[in-house]
Amino acid sequence: MSYLKMAQRNLWRNKRRTVITVSSIFFATLFAVVMRSFQLGSYSLMIRNSIEQYYGFIRIQHSGYTQDPVLENTFESNRELLDKIQNISNVKAVTPRLETFSLASSGNISKGVLVLGIDPETETRFSNPENFLIRFKLTPKVIESLSRDSFLYPLLEVISKHRDAVFADKFELREIFADDPISHSKLRKILELSEVEGRFLSSNDRGVVLSSRLARFLKLEVGDSVILMGQGYQGASAVGVYPIVGIVKIPNPELDNRVVYMPLNLAQEFTNVLNRISYFAINLNNTSDNQLRITADSIKAIVTESYLDVKTWQELNRVLVQQIESDNQSGNAFLFLLYLVVFFGILGTVIMMVHERIHEFGVLISLGMQKHKLIFSLFLELVLMALMGIGFGFLVGIPIIQYYSFYPIRLSGDLANMMTEMGFEPLLPMAPVSGFVWGQGIVTLIMVMIASLYPIRKIIKLQVVSALKR
Repeated sequence: MSYLKMAQRNLWRNKRRTVITVSSIFFATLFAVVMRSFQLGSYSLMIRNSIEQYYGFIRIQHSGYTQDPVLENTFESNRELLDKIQNISNVKAVTPRLETFSLASSGNISKGVLVLGIDPETETRFSNPENFLIRFKLTPKVIESLSRDSFLYPLLEVISKHRDAVFADKFELREIFADDPISHSKLRKILELSEVEGRFLSSNDRGVVLSSRLARFLKLEVGDSVILMGQGYQGASAVGVYPIVGIVKIPNPELDNRVVYMPLNLAQEFTNVLNRISYFAINLNNTSDNQLRITADSIKAIVTESYLDVKTWQELNRVLVQQIESDNQSGNAFLFLLYLVVFFGILGTVIMMVHERIHEFGVLISLGMQKHKLIFSLFLELVLMALMGIGFGFLVGIPIIQYYSFYPIRLSGDLANMMTEMGFEPLLPMAPVSGFVWGQGIVTLIMVMIASLYPIRKIIKLQVVSALKR
């Protein structure tokens, strides 16, 4: 009889014992892969909101700009350099930007803002802020209109909780009725009442686009004007009054509080820096650390000017890197505790199994079975249980991960408000299936192998006579 067949038969001699062991391995694998996917998904969301939508994975900027981001540390825009970078295989998009800080005013209200001069055409390929343009807003006037409509009156309580809320599309607006599904006719009526005008910038625009929280703070709407006051290039004053042509809801709450988008040529005119930019922002197709380094090196070979630096997002945003590393360490610590609990559960089951079968081991050895063959058969038995538990864990966990990687959980209520105040988008995304899933399975298999050391040691030291008496 083969070792594998013997191990399979031994598995089902005590079904309850096998089910308990397989179940503990199953839950360990399932919790580990799901929790790790949530953790990695949150990192991806942070990187997407902060890096892909704003910073860029790589930047080309003046060598003094990182320490002193002033207009004097800008440089001449170079179309030839932009085209060369765009031709690098891993480069997804390149956009020139001019950044400056200014004071935005409306009536008696003022706030420090980030004026971001962009090229609308290249910015569309880079971060596509037009996708976040506000399309619907539940203003007090809209709520008042709804209260007079008997057809929509039953929804008034839900809508009133979201007073002044803004939405980039109808699907986002529909989510506020997740607990109370709404008919298509009612949704269409709400969309008609709450629709707002607005558009994104074009290259020759003389207007600006505000982020939604900034517009709310300044009490401004599309069609109003905002006053910008700051310092221009080489001490010149920078003052202007600009009409608001649109409002965008930026996923990153910190940016949504303070960004004013302006066409690049208008921003250069505002700050008196003709044909100068603060940096080229670059997004990548493959954002892994290895590809990031390779692409950065390729860009450095193209940039020949000594006064320009090529910086990766880790070098520019050390706070986010430290935040991710800290959270990753705490997540790994939690995983370690989970695995520790499961390991002792598996070990307890193995100890119980060995002590129940001491007499059986004594009989087999007395009949001539060599100890190393018995050890190998028992080891195969444990490995089969481990593979069954891991397989069931993957079978249940992978569909959950795949679903929520495409349709992340959107938080609501106080928890959503708390996350927003902390500077995070109120989402719980999951990272798609990748190497981390198989890594959790390997860790679980290693735990089972470590637990198998106990029965191996027990069989090696087994006294046949005393075992037969049990």
